[in-house]
Amino acid sequence: MNEAIRPDAGKTPALNGLIDLCRSAQQAAESYGEAVRQQVAGRVMRDGRIDGPAAEREQFAGHGYAWVATYVTALRELFNWAERLEADGRLGELERLILQAGFGEYLFQLFSGIAMSQGEILRPADIGLSPADLEAISNDAVTTLTHGGNTSDVRLRIAQLVEAGNFGDLGLDDDIHLMMRDQFRRFADERVVPFANDWHRADLLIPDEVVEALAELGVFGLTLPEEWSGSGLGKVSVCVVTEELSRGFLGVGSLATRSEIAGELVLQNGTQAQKDRWLKPLATGEVWPTAVFTEPNTGSDLASISTRAVRGKNAQGEDVYKIYGAKTWITHGARTDLMTLLARTGEAGSGFKGISMFLAPKPRGTVDNPFPAEGMSGGEIRVLGYRGMKEYDIAFDGFEVPADCLLGEAEGQGFKQLMTTFESARIQTAARSLGVAQNALELSLTYATDRNQFGKAIYAFPRVSGKIAWMAVETMIARQLSYFAAREKDTGRRCDIEAGMAKLLAARIAWANADMGVQVHGGNGYSEEFQISRVLADARILNIFEGAAEIQAQIITRGLLERRN
Repeated sequence: MNEAIRPDAGKTPALNGLIDLCRSAQQAAESYGEAVRQQVAGRVMRDGRIDGPAAEREQFAGHGYAWVATYVTALRELFNWAERLEADGRLGELERLILQAGFGEYLFQLFSGIAMSQGEILRPADIGLSPADLEAISNDAVTTLTHGGNTSDVRLRIAQLVEAGNFGDLGLDDDIHLMMRDQFRRFADERVVPFANDWHRADLLIPDEVVEALAELGVFGLTLPEEWSGSGLGKVSVCVVTEELSRGFLGVGSLATRSEIAGELVLQNGTQAQKDRWLKPLATGEVWPTAVFTEPNTGSDLASISTRAVRGKNAQGEDVYKIYGAKTWITHGARTDLMTLLARTGEAGSGFKGISMFLAPKPRGTVDNPFPAEGMSGGEIRVLGYRGMKEYDIAFDGFEVPADCLLGEAEGQGFKQLMTTFESARIQTAARSLGVAQNALELSLTYATDRNQFGKAIYAFPRVSGKIAWMAVETMIARQLSYFAAREKDTGRRCDIEAGMAKLLAARIAWANADMGVQVHGGNGYSEEFQISRVLADARILNIFEGAAEIQAQIITRGLLERRN
C-alpha cells in the first residue's frame, strides 16, 4: 500500500445494499429524465413536431435535455454492468466503489447542475423544475447516494485499489474480445507508445510500416464480411481495438476510421460491381481511403455544400463527372488512394436532395507533393494535436471521376448514404475518446506514484490520488455507455441516439482526464517532453469532430423528442 493512502482508507466505505440502492435511484433518475423531457417538449413541440424557432430560442434547455438523457442512460448502463458482474461473481470491491461513486456524483449533478461545458451549467430551474418538483421525483436512495456515494474516503479507497494498474473489470464476456484487447494493447505498447511523442512533436506521418502492420492484423476490415477478406466482427470489437490503439496514440487509433466509413458506404449502398472492386482492398489495407465532406463555409451544415459534380465526357470520350469546388479539414488527404467525396449534382439550393456521393480514385501523394493529380490541389492545415495523418484543404478544378464511381450509380442519394455511417462513426469516436481518457489516466497514475515531493510520492496527497480515482470511475462510465451503443448496433437496432450519447460523454471525459492529468504533472505537464501534453492537445479535438458537442446535443434532443411522438 502506498504511504499516500491513510491507513483507515483500507476499510471499504461501500454503502450497504448498494445494488438495491442503485436500482431504486435509477428509477428516480428515469423519472427525472421524463420530467425534463416533458418540460422541453412543452417549450419546443407544436402539434407533435419540433418548432424550429422555438427550438432555437430554447436551445440551452433543449441541449440540456440531451445531457440529462445521456446521464440517465449512462447510469443505467453502469448499473447493468454491475448487475452482470454480480451475477458472474465478478463484482469486486473496486467495481462496487466505481458503481457507488458514479451514481453518487452523476445523481448529484442531475439534481443540482450538469456542466455541459466550462461555464455552461444546466440547472433544474433552467428547464422549469422547482424544488418541489425535485423533491417529488427524488427518493431515499438518491439522498443516500448523493450524500455518501462519492465521498473523499470512497475516492481514497478507489485510489488505493487502482494503484497497481487495475482499473476494474471491463465487463467483456467474449474471450475473443479479451484476446483482441491483449493483442492490440501489446501492439500499442511495442509499436506506438515509444514513438508517439516524436511523431507528434515533429508533426510526422505515422510510418507506412505501422499502417501495414495494422493491415496485417485486420484492423481495416474488422466489420466487413469474410467474403471480402474482412473479419465479420461487430462494433464491440471495433470499440476494443480502437480504444487500445488510441490509448497509444490518437492518430493510430483513428487510421481505421476512414476505412470504416468507406467500407460501410460501399457495403450498404454500392452496386455489386463497386463492392467487388473496393471492399477487399479496403479490408486488407491495400487501398487507403479518406473522407472528403466538409467545406470552408458549411461545417456541420452539409445541406449547404457547394462543391459541384458536372457530368460529361472527357478528352478520351469517357463518361465522367468533373468536380469543382473546395473542401477542408480532410484528414489523411494526401497519402490515400480513394476519396469518399460529397458533391452537388443537383441545382444550387436543392439541399440534401441534390447531393451525391462518389468513390473517387486518386494517386497517393507525399508530404512534398500531396496531390499529384490533374484538377486537384491543396495544402496542409497545421493543427495543435491529432497528428500523424495531417489535415488538408483541397481545391478541385475539373478533377475527373469516372461516372461508374457514383455510389450506387444514383444521383441525389449522397446524404442518405452518408447517414448510414453516422452510428458507426460516432461509436468509433467514443472508443477513440476512451483510449485518450485511459491514456491520461495511466500516465497520471505512473507520474503520481513516481514523483516525490515533501518526502513522499505525490500520490500520497488526496487531491492528487482523488483526481486519478475519479478519472478511473468516469472512464468506466463512458466505456459501458459506448459498449451499450455498440451492442445495440450489433443486434441491428437503431442506435443513432445511443451512439451520439456515447460520443458526447466520452469526448468530454477524455478532455477532463487530460486536463486533470496535466494538473497532476504540474509544470512538467506543460512540457512537450511529457506525453500528457500531447494527450491534452489530442483530447481537445474529440468534442469537435464527428459532430461538435453542440450539434450532437441537438441531434440527441431532436431524436428523443421525435422518437416519442
